Amino acid sequence: MGVSFLSTSPPLLSLVPVPSHRTATIVAATRYPSYAVTIRCCKMETDEDQDRFCRRDILKCFGVTIGMELMASSGSFVEKASAADLIQLRQRSEFLSRVRGTLSTAIKGSPDLIPPILTLALNDIMTYDKATKSGGPNASIRFSSELSRPENKGLSAALNLLEEAKKEIDSYSKGGPISYADLIQFAAQGAVKATFLASAIRKCGGNVEKGNLVYTAYGSSGQWALFDKQLGRADTQEPDPEGRVPQWQKVSVKEIKDKFSAIGFGPRQVAVMSAFMGPDQAATEAFLATDPDVSPWVQKYQRSRETVSQTDYEVDLITLLTKLGCLGQKINYEAYSYPVKKVDLTKLKL
Repeated sequence: MGVSFLSTSPPLLSLVPVPSHRTATIVAATRYPSYAVTIRCCKMETDEDQDRFCRRDILKCFGVTIGMELMASSGSFVEKASAADLIQLRQRSEFLSRVRGTLSTAIKGSPDLIPPILTLALNDIMTYDKATKSGGPNASIRFSSELSRPENKGLSAALNLLEEAKKEIDSYSKGGPISYADLIQFAAQGAVKATFLASAIRKCGGNVEKGNLVYTAYGSSGQWALFDKQLGRADTQEPDPEGRVPQWQKVSVKEIKDKFSAIGFGPRQVAVMSAFMGPDQAATEAFLATDPDVSPWVQKYQRSRETVSQTDYEVDLITLLTKLGCLGQKINYEAYSYPVKKVDLTKLKL
């Protein structure tokens, strides 16, 4: 019953006699010499106890062998997957949600500290040295000897606010105290979001409810996903070297461009970080616009901020802050996770 499909392959297995149920089968068996294996893939009536190797069996053997080789060679991938299991991801997500809430409340209570919070984060980042891979967002700025440097003048109040928020965060953290490095960068995220929301409210004539709706509908909240994954920065235990961070309000635009260029960025990135370089973004942009390389980007972002969604400005700022926020860092993707108590099933009452 049915049609046989015959093929030959090199002698991988011992030759197994094939019963002759059709004339076509006999002819085919005679046609092929005995040193080849005849593999039958067909539908026909046979005794259930009849031994036969089918093509599917051979393919299964090959598939299992290849699969085992792939599994054996994927040790590093399996290790990474197990390190970031669903329980740890959920723990980190819940912790970060509470951290954002705490920082948002602190920032909302002191809106005048938004500019210094942004500068605090930028100056902590800008200690990064590309040649030595040292410095960066490692919270070295928390040390008094670094915080007292000329470029960090006026940032103490911002750091004090974050230290108070840290006390609250540490009180509910189940996976250990939050690092200052994470605290500073996520405070900058909170400050940036506050400026985005404030802009939406202004465009709605000061109506807070409408402004929140506009920001939710047209804002860039979804762009923060990669930034959020960087939770797990480590704190340094000493100040970073002096002379790496310029005084943004006193140096030339060329010096600012040179500093950004030294860590791998250009005029576009200089323009989008204008809010981080001083208390008055408009004044900073007017200063940056005196440079022909930076001016087109300043104008681009100013036009973007006049739109409802501010898409170009917000997306570029979030993208850059995400890149800057991990310079020189080896992110611990298990940070703030904690062991889960095992349930003793024998003690459960059914």
